[in-house]
Amino acid sequence: MGTMKEKPRYNVVSVRITDEECERLRQLQRKTMKSISEIMREAIQQVTPQVKGV
Repeated sequence: MGTMKEKPRYNVVSVRITDEECERLRQLQRKTMKSISEIMREAIQQVTPQVKGV
């Protein structure tokens, strides 16, 4: 059996992006060796402090 994760991720978010945005995301994925999910989570962490009240 699998182990229980400390913070399981149950939520899935879908977003529409342009072909250019998709290509940039794939380039980031290749260069950083991270999953798209990891890249998006990091992006959220970077943007959050810039928005008041979040």
